[in-house]
Amino acid sequence: MSISFYHILGLIIAVVLIETVGILSVRKVNNASDFNTGGGKAGTWVVAGAIIGTLVGGQSTVGTAQLAFSFGISAWWFTMGMALGCVVLAIGYVAPLRRSGSTTLLEIVRKEYGRKAEMTGSVLCSVGMFISIIAQVLSASALLMTLFPLRFWVAAVIAAVIMTLYVVFGGLWSAGIGGVVKIILLCLSALLAGVVVLALSKGYSGLMSSINHILLHTDIQSVEGFDTMGDVNARYQNIFARGVSKDVGSCLSVILGVLSTQTYAQAIWSGRSDSVARKGAMISALISIPIGFACVLVGMYMRAHYITVEELNTLIVMGKDIPQGVAVMTSSAQAFPMFVTNHLPKFIGGLVLGTLLITIIIGGSGLTLGISTILVKDVLKPKKDLTVSRLTIVMIQIIAVIIASSFSGRYINDLGFLSMGLRTTATFVPLTMALFFPGRFKSQWVFASIIFGTACLVFAELVSLPVDSIYVGLLGSIICCLIGFKDEKRIRK
Repeated sequence: MSISFYHILGLIIAVVLIETVGILSVRKVNNASDFNTGGGKAGTWVVAGAIIGTLVGGQSTVGTAQLAFSFGISAWWFTMGMALGCVVLAIGYVAPLRRSGSTTLLEIVRKEYGRKAEMTGSVLCSVGMFISIIAQVLSASALLMTLFPLRFWVAAVIAAVIMTLYVVFGGLWSAGIGGVVKIILLCLSALLAGVVVLALSKGYSGLMSSINHILLHTDIQSVEGFDTMGDVNARYQNIFARGVSKDVGSCLSVILGVLSTQTYAQAIWSGRSDSVARKGAMISALISIPIGFACVLVGMYMRAHYITVEELNTLIVMGKDIPQGVAVMTSSAQAFPMFVTNHLPKFIGGLVLGTLLITIIIGGSGLTLGISTILVKDVLKPKKDLTVSRLTIVMIQIIAVIIASSFSGRYINDLGFLSMGLRTTATFVPLTMALFFPGRFKSQWVFASIIFGTACLVFAELVSLPVDSIYVGLLGSIICCLIGFKDEKRIRK
């Protein structure tokens, strides 16, 4: 891999553009309301930008390409879940959220079920979002380590500093306006990458032929264990390659996670009307799907032409030959950045790399803003909201860098699915009950549902049950709420 002056120039131009937008957004921030929800003055594209800016991050790009390297088109579930989540948000949740008059999701829960439910949900939801920030740090680090000879902790610190600078000045306005710029750059980048993959492979059938060749007709077959073309197709052309329960559960985690995440609610509250907020969410849904598919194609192309260092070492131990014409990358997490570096024109590749870095940074920044808002509004409740919000953002990023190294061996999207699951069990059920069924459930049982549902999810993750953990966590939450259901007929008697 060769990084040229033009790669660096393109990357710098893209990063400077988006950072300038973020820093200039400080002019729109006069108080905590402007910082957290844009003062309710945002238009359709700023709402869409705020949602996409966070939703399409490292998990949707670097993480999806990484997963596609190993599992093919089933890696598309993350971005499909994002799109479906935005549709449900637009159709079912925009109006009740905006009518609530709240600034956090857990504030809605508190109004209906009390302070204990708010505090517990706030902490657990923040943990879920924090895991996603770690995934963004891992994604950014993989990108930076692909470009420069950096150690992981150096790359992680650089990523965290850029994320902090981006959001700490302009808050929601940074995430929203920067997100609009990001939408344009990311759509062009993803479209270009997808077209180049299909051109280099001579179509999708050519891409699958190349994957079949490396997995069945080279010594990689002895590492990966595929015996027939049917085995390869069952993995790479199967939308349920990781199992129906696993893949559908992962999609469900993302759908419900979108509805349970503070950042996306802030984007909805930032819109100047219900119609504007609804259109912004629908635009986000439409944009997510092709971006995800393009990243899937990139990951599959890299599987057809690259092996990882781990596979290389296994071949060496087995006394096998390295396949002719096949390149080596450090890990599957580098699939997207290495494709851009090695297979796109240099300056354009630099712009795409900058866009990819921006994608990860805005995603991590938006989630950091969401956690900060939850902690400041629901837990800390200080007198100087704006100052404390900014200090909280800095602390979140410092902790994320420290913890991220322990997750470096996992699939980035697995962290994303776990993050969405935790947000769901901590927030989705009590929030939905409060918005659509006020006065129908006893507060103590809704509070219990937050704890029990999260415990069920974590237990299912730890013991690796045959069903996806989201089903177990969601079932636990619903059972607790049903126990506390108030029968109106009995109440009248």
